[in-house]
Order: sequence, then C-alpha cells, then structure tokens
Amino acid sequence: MSEHPLVSLARQTVETYVKEGKVIAPPKEPTAEMKEKAGVFVSLHRKGHLRGCIGTFAPTTESVAKEVIRNAIEAATRDPRFPPVKAEELADLEISVDVLTDPVAVGSERELDAKKYGVIVKSGPRRGLLLPDLPGVNTPQEQIAICRQKAWIDENEPVELFKFEVRRYH
Repeated sequence: MSEHPLVSLARQTVETYVKEGKVIAPPKEPTAEMKEKAGVFVSLHRKGHLRGCIGTFAPTTESVAKEVIRNAIEAATRDPRFPPVKAEELADLEISVDVLTDPVAVGSERELDAKKYGVIVKSGPRRGLLLPDLPGVNTPQEQIAICRQKAWIDENEPVELFKFEVRRYH
C-alpha cells in the first residue's frame, strides 16, 4: 500500500531533518491538497505508542505542504512529552497527517461527537485541542476534560467550545 502524498512528505521531512539537520522544500509539483491553507497536525507513533504530535489549529503558513513540513519537524524534535526522534527510530515510525477544517463554535457538548469531531476548549488565551477518533477517548466529556488538562483550565472555569473535522491520512 502506498502512502498518501502528505504522509510521504511528512516522512521525508522527518527523515531528512533527523539525519541531516536540513529542512526540505515543499514539492515542486504539489498536489491540490498541498496548495490549500489549513491547520495540520502530524502524529508520530512507534510500535503502537505515541512518539510525537504537534500541529496548528489554523493555518500559519501559505500552504498545507509547508504546515506539514513545519509540524513534522516539531513533532519529531520539539514535542515536550518526548525526547527528539533518533535516526535508529525512523524505520519504525508510523506517521499520520490530519488536515483540519475551520473550527466552529458550539453552544453545548451535545453538538459534539468524539469519533467525528475534534474539540478546542478555550478560556481567555488558554486553548486545549484534541483530535477526533482517538483510541480510548469515547465521549465529548472525555475530550473536554483532556483539553482542559492540556491548557491548564480548571474544571469549574467557564469555557468556549469549538468543533472541527479532519481528513486523516496514514
């Protein structure tokens, strides 16, 4: 099975950066999706365990291709939960890329679905984001609780809720 072009781009980015310390250029002939502007998350797993996950909930560059390159390097080297990926780990990495739709404000958690929608929880400048359809996260309440933890938002603090969808590529 061949990899989706966005996953191949993320893999090439991580391998080049880890082995050579170089940031690759976006493809000379990008796919239509690579030319879009969107938030992108790059997730790295190794032997079934999370190894790094970094992303942007809104576009910070002019294209999905540049978001993938930036966030793949961040996921491999700057996720504070993990040490930087080493060259000997590269062969075992499973990579997924999530391209996010624009977040939409929701009035209550009844409008959420943990399998279909990702969630952003916001209180003032603090934001926590959780992608949809993650193993072991089955309810919007669990998503919201994890988002609050990630953003250091107390469980009693009032929050704004947003939902988004993703196109996930493995």
